[in-house]
Amino acid sequence: MKFTQPKLPYAPDALSPIISQRTIDYHWGKHTKAYIDTLNELILGTAYEDMPIEDIITHSNGKLFNQASQAWNHIFYFFQFSPEPVKEPRGKLYEQIEKQYGSLDELKKLIIEAGIGVFGSGWVWLSADDNGKLLITQGGNAANPMTDGLRPILTLDVWEHAYYLDYQNLRAEYLKKVWDLIDWDIIGIRYE
Repeated sequence: MKFTQPKLPYAPDALSPIISQRTIDYHWGKHTKAYIDTLNELILGTAYEDMPIEDIITHSNGKLFNQASQAWNHIFYFFQFSPEPVKEPRGKLYEQIEKQYGSLDELKKLIIEAGIGVFGSGWVWLSADDNGKLLITQGGNAANPMTDGLRPILTLDVWEHAYYLDYQNLRAEYLKKVWDLIDWDIIGIRYE
């Protein structure tokens, strides 16, 4: 198989109680694995077989796009978390957040509102354009800002499987608590 599911950089219970081991087992262990496995099946013997996943996302549509983007989105999502995260941005990212939003709290508030505002399932993104300007975007299903020429740096999954076992229908509660797991050093590296 071309694409493989990486090992998480923390134990399955390390994000509990904000994200429980049960959610990790289903969300990472089953959902994410299924996207990667299906992506590998779909590209076999096609022109996409030798492409990096980012190129598949930006050059495909339909089922192939959905599987590639969901595989990438989920890996990106899970790898921004830490059981002992750096809680504040630093350096250029900190400066840009202050310049555009006034504070980290204001940025979080706007991202939470965007997440609540996604109808159905999807994603909320913090991305950067080629000039380093930050943009908050939202999209349904397998949306990914790479298709609009942006560089994602942070995402919140608002598919129900991301939070339903822990928060039931309380999406807003999940969106408020998950910030306590985001490692801003990781986001800063993605921004640089």
